[in-house]
Amino acid sequence: MSEKKTPALQYRFDGPEDAPVIVLGPSLGTTWHMFDRQVPELVKQWRVFRFDLPGHGGAPAHPAGSVGELADRLLATLDALGVQRFGYAGCALGGAVGLELALRHPERLASLALIAASPRFGTPDEFRQRGVIVRTNGLDPIARSAPERWFTGGFAAAQPAITEWAVQMVRTTDPGCYIAACEALAAFDVRPELGRVGVPTLVLVGSEDQVTGPAEARTLVAGVPDARLAVVPGASHLVPVEQPAAVTDLLVRHFSTAWQQPYETGQTALPGVAVAPALVAPPQPVQVAPLAEIAPAPVAVPQEAPGVADRYETGLKIRREVLGDAHVEGVLAEADAFSGDFEEFVTRYAWGEIWDRPGLDRRSRSCVTLTALVAGGHLEELAFHTRAALRNGLTPAEIKEVLLQASVYCGVPAAAGAFRVAQRVIREETTPAE
Repeated sequence: MSEKKTPALQYRFDGPEDAPVIVLGPSLGTTWHMFDRQVPELVKQWRVFRFDLPGHGGAPAHPAGSVGELADRLLATLDALGVQRFGYAGCALGGAVGLELALRHPERLASLALIAASPRFGTPDEFRQRGVIVRTNGLDPIARSAPERWFTGGFAAAQPAITEWAVQMVRTTDPGCYIAACEALAAFDVRPELGRVGVPTLVLVGSEDQVTGPAEARTLVAGVPDARLAVVPGASHLVPVEQPAAVTDLLVRHFSTAWQQPYETGQTALPGVAVAPALVAPPQPVQVAPLAEIAPAPVAVPQEAPGVADRYETGLKIRREVLGDAHVEGVLAEADAFSGDFEEFVTRYAWGEIWDRPGLDRRSRSCVTLTALVAGGHLEELAFHTRAALRNGLTPAEIKEVLLQASVYCGVPAAAGAFRVAQRVIREETTPAE
């Protein structure tokens, strides 16, 4: 029986080999170069470990479908290098990895910094929709819109070289790994668990961040027992790039003063490590950034066979994942004393039992469902199940093949109506927002 080996992450070290380690985790669509301006100051006290997400920055394209899997790969990589205990700073998706480490492996963390992070990133629908767009159109639409999500307008206009670097960084990411990361963020939600984060935590956010802004940062500070908030003026989502001096100062102060005593895990000396091939670092302007101030903080149990209530909760979760939160909330909101029992039945039986069976994956179940709806002439349901098929990983070309197959066995008139409905939905779902 062979064991499945956890793929290692692409990484690099900077700084003295005998210094304590700080790990820097990048955001979705970026590489370790987003922290280039922080490294010269950090290496005066620490050994800096940076990594690339799977398929980013030329890293091997081994998609990771959850934040927990990314955290496991990071720990496996550090274990192989003899790093047992470390400080951690992560931006956005990198921050989610930091929260996962703090909750599942607290003995490994000495201190934590969360940059442009959130306990839940938007809604699952938003990230699954992004995956649909990438699967259909590639990464170019996402790449072209990256600067407006990552930087303030003034910075993007004044720094065209950095803006172009950001676009190219996204374009060179592996699409499959990007989609998997979107799925990981769609499923990530640690809001109920924030009170269990037991390490000193800095929550750092740009004042102009429209992706995970000050509101999300305050949610983290309110939930994490030992957390401090720092709002960096004049910065958007990729704050380490836009205001490098402010971020560097905050990280140095935090890790200098909030480093917890180690658990009894020890740490071996770090050998000299060959640096993985790096992309060309982005040009960086000489700038004096306003400094933000840090504000004061406000064993597995065997499971019984699922009962009716468990099947309903499972079904509701799967129904939301497949059809989208907005659709399910709309359907349930319309339920009343007359139709409520039917919605409960559908959620429990169709979604909590049939869709949860392991015999077919969700892509296959979408193919079967589309065919059955064409055969029955149920065009209204075909519309939202076409959306579901896209979210489940079918491409428009594959949906077309399903409908062509259905036209042979269900009849051309039925398939003609189905093609009109599916064509409309696919256009809506795969057209990037302006």
